[in-house]
Amino acid sequence: MSHLAKDMTPDVTWKDITPGCNIFEGGTSVTVETGDWRTMKPVIDWDKCKQCLLCAPVCPDMSIPVGADGKRGDFDYFFCKGCGICANACPFGAITMVKDEK
Repeated sequence: MSHLAKDMTPDVTWKDITPGCNIFEGGTSVTVETGDWRTMKPVIDWDKCKQCLLCAPVCPDMSIPVGADGKRGDFDYFFCKGCGICANACPFGAITMVKDEK
C-alpha cells in the first residue's frame, strides 16, 4: 500500500492506496498537478490589467505569481483549479473565465 504522491497514477486502484488517499509526505505540490481538475480557466487581458494585485492574495492555489518587481505574472495553470475567485476580485474586468480546452 503506497502513501507516496509519486505513486499516485491513473493506473493505481483504491486497493493500492491508503484509506482516504492520505499522503504522508511533505513537498508534494510539484508532483500533484491540481490544475488538471479544471474545467474553466482564467485568462488575463493585459491591456485592462492595472497591476493592482487584488487578484493575487485571493487565489486559494497561489496560481498568480508576483515577481520581485511587484508585478503579477501570467497564471500558473499547473495549480489553478479554475474557481474564478480572481475574476470576481478584479475591479477592472481584466480576468475572464473561459472553457478550458484540453
